[in-house]
Amino acid sequence: MNVYMYETIIGRVGIAEKDGKIVNLHFAGDELARHARVIETPTMKEASRQLMSYLAGELREFSLPIAPEGTEFMKATWSSLCEIPYGETRTYKEIAIKVGSPKASRAVGLANNRNPIPIIIPCHRVIGANGYLVGYRGGLQLKKRLLDLELRFRSRLV
Repeated sequence: MNVYMYETIIGRVGIAEKDGKIVNLHFAGDELARHARVIETPTMKEASRQLMSYLAGELREFSLPIAPEGTEFMKATWSSLCEIPYGETRTYKEIAIKVGSPKASRAVGLANNRNPIPIIIPCHRVIGANGYLVGYRGGLQLKKRLLDLELRFRSRLV
């Protein structure tokens, strides 16, 4: 696995790649895999370019090869998250229904918490049933910042 750190408007972000696919996005303070080599690959460079473009309000959807590791339920949940439109939110229950397990809101929450590629897999777009922001690996301030960014830019992107 390869990892490389980038300076962004949300702080240092590490992008990890394995076999030409993005496998992890690390926020400042996250622990990096001990066996990771610090080297920038073309895939990571493209992921960084797209991330910077997203943070500048110029990109709505990422088009990167990704390979998140998890259970089949987690992968189904993460796939469903990628279908939430830019600037919109869904509840944990709505995602549970979408993946065919209407009573699995907590399991959806756990899958969100274990999302190895936040932002690219937009788990920040999932909120509590009461409309409140709950849980985010990068912290609730970052979750709010990402949602605010999307709301601010959604009308200007075509």
